[in-house]
Amino acid sequence: MTETAHPYFAQALIRWYEHHKRSLPWRDTTDPYFIWLSEVILQQTRVAQGLPYYQRFAETYPTVQHLAAAPQDEVLRLWQGLGYYSRARNMHHTAQQVVTEFNGNFPNTFEGLIKLKGVGSYTAAAIAAFAYKEKVAVLDGNVFRVLARVFGISDDIAASSSRKVFQELADELVPADAPDTYNQAIMEFGAIQCTPLMPDCMFCPLQQRCFAFNHGMVQELPVKSKAKAARPRHFHYVVFELNGAYYMRKRLEGDIWQGLYDFYLHENNNKELAMEQLLQELQEAGVPTSEAQLLPPSKDYKHILSHQKINARFYVIKLKQALAQEVLQETRLALFNVKEIEDLPKPVLISNYLKNAKILVY
Repeated sequence: MTETAHPYFAQALIRWYEHHKRSLPWRDTTDPYFIWLSEVILQQTRVAQGLPYYQRFAETYPTVQHLAAAPQDEVLRLWQGLGYYSRARNMHHTAQQVVTEFNGNFPNTFEGLIKLKGVGSYTAAAIAAFAYKEKVAVLDGNVFRVLARVFGISDDIAASSSRKVFQELADELVPADAPDTYNQAIMEFGAIQCTPLMPDCMFCPLQQRCFAFNHGMVQELPVKSKAKAARPRHFHYVVFELNGAYYMRKRLEGDIWQGLYDFYLHENNNKELAMEQLLQELQEAGVPTSEAQLLPPSKDYKHILSHQKINARFYVIKLKQALAQEVLQETRLALFNVKEIEDLPKPVLISNYLKNAKILVY
């Protein structure tokens, strides 16, 4: 099937791309740094959402050396709102690796690029193809969808065992004389023509040779098994306030939002939390609550991650005196004024609360 489709498939996509491609800043460069930056930001992110982040990062850190030298908190703060913060941490580490191990120059082959921390086969292929015109296939969700529909591949794209099937076909299809344009074309085609729910089949240049269209299977392909249901978590945040400043702490490794700042957290299996239980925990931690003013709990805040569904409430406690040093050591809390809090990298959930509580004004 693919032998007769090879030249037609690539040529049709490139012709389509020349007429329909969106004007995006990372397409106007062969600099591997900016291509890498765009690919990291656009992973699991729509172009419309990722574009302003790309522009801010490119302006703030115009070279990989600038990014490598930046404090991680600053990088995370600039990333705030994109989610999947491990991408930002890995990006920062990769920049430092490129500077220290490669003298500020990205490796110029797929095999070299994939050895960088946080750079998987997709990102390595994108940089190799777009910056160095290496004949490698970029394989993202858009490409999976186009290949599955056009060539009638029913392998589950969520299964790791299926990647080899798609990768072998994708590699065959890349034209040696235009790997950069072709890879951009097939990704763009999946993004705006062969879309997940409402593909524009009537004006598709591949319509006559598309297996899914000709067999009435456009909505059935690609096959993707459902992800596991999101695990519910209940966060009860204690917001300690002292004379207009607030105690916050940096989250540690081993959980979501590593390296970001939030408040003192009590997590349990219930949406409701008895104040007596919370006060008992605080007293055991050495927090002076007897003279403190306790405000009613906030409304519920919901935040959905890929595998977790978080419900959060905030309990403001206005302290009469500063928390003792031993309490700070035990809880890892530190006191920040409003300006300092504004500059801290925070989960969107925390930012939303700070905005609604009028602690911060954005």
